[in-house]
Amino acid sequence: MNLAGKRVAVLVEQQYQEMEVWYPVYRLREAGCEVVLVGPEAGKTYPSKLGYPAKADASAKDTSADRFHAIVIPGGFAPDYIRRSEPMLKLVRDLSAQGKPVAAICHGPWVLCSTTALKGKKVTCFHSIKDDVTNAGGTYVDQEVVIDGNVITSRTPDDLPAFVVAIIEQMQKG
Repeated sequence: MNLAGKRVAVLVEQQYQEMEVWYPVYRLREAGCEVVLVGPEAGKTYPSKLGYPAKADASAKDTSADRFHAIVIPGGFAPDYIRRSEPMLKLVRDLSAQGKPVAAICHGPWVLCSTTALKGKKVTCFHSIKDDVTNAGGTYVDQEVVIDGNVITSRTPDDLPAFVVAIIEQMQKG
């Protein structure tokens, strides 16, 4: 699982789900990745649903998809804020267009609904947003983790082990 030299963006915004940010961050760092927390503003601290802080290393408007090998979109209520930020959406769209792994868990696929990344893809998500995923052109399935091309999705924090393994395996291929 040596991913030395690989860089991954993990999106942060207020009201993120704690485990869906920090579990991937630490597991990807263990695998050798440089992990960059990307938010709307660099240096700003974004509180989780329980108030746990995540300080953005970079702002979406000041970075580009060319800097990253993959992106992780956590759930919680953060996706509702992330999708309001055009620079955050542009980063996701650009990574997707480059065919790089775009991984979203729980409510994270909401962000993908605001792009074209789900069109024609088999995906999973938290059950309450399956209609949004379907309306965005995805085919919803209820599975622990789904990989369709460069899109990796999972349902809930319980799926995190399989989700991160899928991200690592996809990055090893690229």
